[in-house]
Amino acid sequence: MAKQSIIARQRKRKLMVARYAEKRAALKAAGDYAALDQLPRNASPVRLKNRCQLSGRPRGYLRHFGISRIAFRDMALDGKIPGVRKASW
Repeated sequence: MAKQSIIARQRKRKLMVARYAEKRAALKAAGDYAALDQLPRNASPVRLKNRCQLSGRPRGYLRHFGISRIAFRDMALDGKIPGVRKASW
């Protein structure tokens, strides 16, 4: 499990990106890069990191499900993800 402070920081960045999305798009379309530099750094979507929704783990992230490979495996084996089962051949 990731530190709670790191998870909170990521959540804060996500809110800031959403808050400044329209303003960033308008400034980019206008080509006003000086004003774009004045926005907070955390308002840039590039600074977001994909993290597991359950544990906050940054590595082994599955985009389609939004969770890490470890959480995915646990949920799949418990039958909590419909249509997913362990392969055998």
